[in-house]
Order: sequence, then structure tokens, then C-alpha cells
Amino acid sequence: MKAIQFSRFGPPEVLKLVEVPTPEPKEREVLVRVHAAGVNFFEVLMRGGRYAMTPSLPMFPGVEAAGVVEVSGPGADTSLVGGRVAVPLFAIRHGYGGYAEYVVVDSDSLVRLPDSVSFADATALMVQGLTALHMVRRSPPKGKAVIVNAAGGGVGSLLVQLARSEGASMVIAGAGSEAKRKLALSLGADLAVDYTREGWVASVKAATAGQGADVIYETVGGDLAKASLAALAPAGEMLLAAMGRFSFDLAEIRSMLDLNQSLKGFSLLPLIADDWRRDLAALFELVVSRALSVVQGGSFPLHEAAEAHRALEERRVSGKVVLVP
Repeated sequence: MKAIQFSRFGPPEVLKLVEVPTPEPKEREVLVRVHAAGVNFFEVLMRGGRYAMTPSLPMFPGVEAAGVVEVSGPGADTSLVGGRVAVPLFAIRHGYGGYAEYVVVDSDSLVRLPDSVSFADATALMVQGLTALHMVRRSPPKGKAVIVNAAGGGVGSLLVQLARSEGASMVIAGAGSEAKRKLALSLGADLAVDYTREGWVASVKAATAGQGADVIYETVGGDLAKASLAALAPAGEMLLAAMGRFSFDLAEIRSMLDLNQSLKGFSLLPLIADDWRRDLAALFELVVSRALSVVQGGSFPLHEAAEAHRALEERRVSGKVVLVP
């Protein structure tokens, strides 16, 4: 079968299409033909050697896939064969390998996919969907003015909708392009600001009677995380899901203490435990009922994995990027 591998850290070109043996399912395992593999920004960082965790090389990337069960191994549920399934490799501690034509996983590790949910949409609801869901659980938006940074991205576009459905009094979307700001407004944001330009904090303050946002969902990090502090209301909280890509100096920390503000960390894996199957099924049902829309950012053939990474790295896309083997 064909799969994507990289043997050194570097630019998108380090991603190579290779031929490897098609895996065979063992006891209680199934072979899944991948129809869509999700691409995530943290994989871009990992490929470049800039991620909080450094993987061993060579590496077969890809932590989420969706497809059809083709073969069941000994002891596996044979009724799964022919079924449409989601394969959250990250949640089952299986590791990686989703950028491929086939994956083998334990038969108990699959989530059945409703017919009306596409394979591409399913990938968006795994890492990104569960991240958005747990962010609103960790910092509930009900009755609060919230900022969603990177609102045109995969996580951000879902956060805008979930914050609105969970009762936020105001949803402010932060994005660096006009197209992404328009997208966020179409998904239910009340206001969209360009956080790459001066004056965006003043726009937030004006919209919130001078107070600022009660909750900031921050997934970008770097300078934006620091700048966002000025848009945080007294007693507000910033939920950081930036994987260590941020820093605050002592003066900023002291200012937060004086204003009763707080920083709250966010890491998905410790939060999902054994509930990810139920949560994924709930997200699928939200899509089925049209209470949640998935924004697709582009579909690339497997052999164009480098271009998919480049599109994400250059922030040329909104929503979910997928590879199609």
C-alpha cells in the first residue's frame, strides 16, 4: 500500500510517498480502507521539528482517519465489515499512520459513522471537534462575551458554533483575513476582528461596554496570546491550547493578578479518557441534525501531502484539510 513518511525534520518536501506492506489484522483487529485522513496544524509543527513532542524517525504521520472496514481479524466483530467508521488513532494511543491507504486497529476502537456524515467531515470532528467540545466544557461560555481566535480554522470554526449554541452572550471572532472573518460571521459570530492590525482590542472593548471578553479561547500562541491579554475583561479567563507556544513576562502576570484574571491550560488527551466514543457520536449527531456545520478547507490526493501541509502552514485555507488516498 501507499503511505506518507518523513525521515528527517524539515519543510513540506520531507513528506515522501512510499510503498509499504498492507497490514494484516490480528486478533480482534480490523483492516480499514482509508477514504479520508485529517491533516492538523500540530502535524505541520511536528514535521518541522517545532512541536512540544519530538517523534522518533522515520515517522508515518496521521492521527485520524475515516473509511470502510474491509477485513476482520480472528475474534473481531464480523458485522463491522463493509461499515463506515471513524478511526481516532490519537484517542486509542495507537500512535500515527493515518496518511495511508489502509490502517489496522482494534475493532473496539472504531466509531460507526452515520451515512449522512462524510468521511472528510468525520476527520474534522476528531481532533478538532473534540478539542472544540472540551474547550467549551472547560471554560463554559454561557452568558459570557467570548473571543475565538483563529476563528476561520478547523477548531475555531467549530468553537464559534458551539459557543453560540452553549449560550454565549456575544461571540467575537478573531481572524487574519477578510474571508475568514466573513466565514466566522456566517457561522454565528456577532463581531469579527482582524487581530493582525492595530485597534482590534479597541473594537472588542467598544463591543463589550469597555470591559473586554470574559473568556478567550486561544489556540494560536506567540504574540497573539500576549496581545489578547489586553482584550480580557477583569476576572476573565484565557484558555490556552497553544502547546507551549506562548510566554508572558512578570509584569503581565502581575497585571492579571491585580485584575483577578486567570490563565487556564488545555491539553486534549488527558481530558477525553474513555468518553471519546460517546463524544464523537454526539458530534456526529450534531452534524446529522444540522446543528453543527463542518467547514472543509481542501482535499488533496495522498501524494500531495506536502502541498496540504504547505497550505496549512501558509494559512491559505479555512476549516479542515484532508488527504484522500
